[in-house]
Amino acid sequence: MEHIEKGNKWALLPFVVFVLLFIGTGIVTKDFTAMPLNVAVGVSCILSFMMNRQEKMTKKIEIFTKGAGNANVMLMVVIFVLAGAFSSVAKEMGAVESTVNLGLSYLPENFLLVGLFIIGCFISLSMGTSMGTVVALAPIGVGIADATGISMGLAMATVVGGAMFGDNLSIISDTTIAAVRTQGTDMKDKFKVNLRIVLPAAMVTAIIIALMTMGKSQSLQGNYDYSIISVIPYLFVLIVALIGVDVLKVLIGGIIASAIVGFINGKLTFLSFIKAVSEGMIGMEDIAIIAILISGLVALIQHNGGIQYLLYTISTRIRSKKGAEFGIASLVSVTDISTVNNTISILMTGPIAKNIADQYQVDHRKSASLLDIFASVWQGFLPYSPQLLAAASVAGISTIDMLQYSYYPILMGICAIVAILIGYPKFKK
Repeated sequence: MEHIEKGNKWALLPFVVFVLLFIGTGIVTKDFTAMPLNVAVGVSCILSFMMNRQEKMTKKIEIFTKGAGNANVMLMVVIFVLAGAFSSVAKEMGAVESTVNLGLSYLPENFLLVGLFIIGCFISLSMGTSMGTVVALAPIGVGIADATGISMGLAMATVVGGAMFGDNLSIISDTTIAAVRTQGTDMKDKFKVNLRIVLPAAMVTAIIIALMTMGKSQSLQGNYDYSIISVIPYLFVLIVALIGVDVLKVLIGGIIASAIVGFINGKLTFLSFIKAVSEGMIGMEDIAIIAILISGLVALIQHNGGIQYLLYTISTRIRSKKGAEFGIASLVSVTDISTVNNTISILMTGPIAKNIADQYQVDHRKSASLLDIFASVWQGFLPYSPQLLAAASVAGISTIDMLQYSYYPILMGICAIVAILIGYPKFKK
């Protein structure tokens, strides 16, 4: 291992304050989502400007703005905005409703919960949002549990598990975008590596749910109308992205495809289309601004020696590539447990993970996958995560009732640990 300078631990104070603001506010209000992310990041940025008084303020501002305006960061922001526009237009023209109803129409009566898990996986993979999937499917899960006598905790945990599958893998998920951009790898390549690691977890989860609900059959009541043509934009984005087309072209193509379908099925007019595009972009403004601020904050912390100190501290405990991969997993895990936001966790730890990966020759496809996987593991298991809280509120239960049935997040973590231990997948030189 090459020599690494120790750095300055006090430069990490803005990070510490950021985390303490979350934990402190969560403890006081009993709501770990109460602290607005942009406020917490803003306070940390102000603190970083106040530190290192030997440096002129003009120099600090220059460092911050160069970090915030980094080409990778700006591209990530554009991708965020386009992903928001695509999701909004697709939803407006009926893609979400049709996709859900299509799956529900073909759910086998004796495998309702397994089918719900699979539908959740596909919807979240298509939409790129776990929260949107939970909101769409949780009421259906409640209906299945009431009709069959299946545990409500199991039904809600199944919905959250399916939601986290796509949140982790979708090429339009903000977590995937953040992981790929911070690690300097490709969407398609990250998807393939990530899928190979977590697919066994999804398959085993489906088997466990099938065994636990065996004999619990019930036909779903209601009329689940769907339009195959309305599902086309999601399929287009998935297929074209996996072929290897640039993500910007994929998202722009997805927006155009959604618009065409919307005009054909009568769900969209020109005015409603541009309004949906605008609303989708506005919906991603917050995360885009936070990404810019965090990048500037990281640049200042790095200039002051904070990133160097973290690298030094971690490197003195790492002896191998496996150790480096566990280090990356631990970094993002601790951050997500503290912030309860997988995208922010990846944005904060991504640059450090990239340095560790470079130092120990960890393939960037693997480091991006580990960041996304372990952030999703905790997001799908923490009793105070927004996903579990949303599902629990719909079902009228405690999030604690769901933990014992949270098979997918647990198995996802186990599969990732095994992948680290056995060096899976193998990469060609």
